[in-house]
Amino acid sequence: MPPTKPVPTAVTQSNDSFVSEKTEQAHVHDVYEAIATHFSATRYKPWPVVENFLKNMAVGSIGADIGCGNGKYLDINKDVIIIGSDRSPTLCQIAHERGFDILVGDALNLPFRSDSFDFVISIAVIHHFTTEERRLAAIKELHRIALPESKILTYVWALEQSSRRQFSPDHQDVFVPWSMQDQGVTTGKVYQRYYHLFRKGELESLIRQIDNTQIIESGYDKDNWYVIFQKK
Repeated sequence: MPPTKPVPTAVTQSNDSFVSEKTEQAHVHDVYEAIATHFSATRYKPWPVVENFLKNMAVGSIGADIGCGNGKYLDINKDVIIIGSDRSPTLCQIAHERGFDILVGDALNLPFRSDSFDFVISIAVIHHFTTEERRLAAIKELHRIALPESKILTYVWALEQSSRRQFSPDHQDVFVPWSMQDQGVTTGKVYQRYYHLFRKGELESLIRQIDNTQIIESGYDKDNWYVIFQKK
C-alpha cells in the first residue's frame, strides 16, 4: 500500500514578535535552504499574469523581483533589467549560476534605496509572514522601493483553493508539507512550510492601508489571489 500523502496542519498563531520570527526561521527560511535544489527543479514555468505584466513594461525599465527564488521571472522580458532578491542564499546562488543579478535580502528590510524601480514583483512571498503586521510591513517595502507612478504585482496563496491540498476553510494559518525527492524518488523526509492563506479581499485590504497607492487590478489565478497596484 502506498504511503499516506501528508496533509496540511493548522497552526496556532501568536502575536509575540519573537515567536513569529522563530516560526518563520524554522518553517520558512530553514526549510527553503534545505529544499532549495529540489524546489528549484519544480519552478520553471512562468504564470501568464506575471509574464504579461513583465512583458508590458517599457523598454529599458528597471525592476525588482522580491523573493525571486531560482530567477525564473528574471529573463521573461529581454528588453528590461530585473534585479532579483531572495532570503535563501542557496536559491540566490542557483539564480546567480544562471547568469542573473541577485542579492540576498530580507523582504522586511530590502537592500535597495527608496524610489528606485520602475516596477516590482513579489510572487508567493507575503503569505510566508506569520502576522498581519509583518505581512503589511513586507508590502510597504515593495511600495518603498518603487518609483512614483510605478506598478507593483504581488501574489499570495488563497484559502479558497481546489481540494487537492485539503485546506480547511476554518484555518488560515497552516503548515504545508514538502516531501523531498532525489532524482524523482521520494526520500521520506518531509519539511513543514508555514503559510498564511488569504481570504478573498484580504490582500486588497492590506494594500489599502498604505498611503499613496491605487489598486489597478486584482483577481484569482492558479489557487492564488493577486493584486496589481500603483504607487502614487
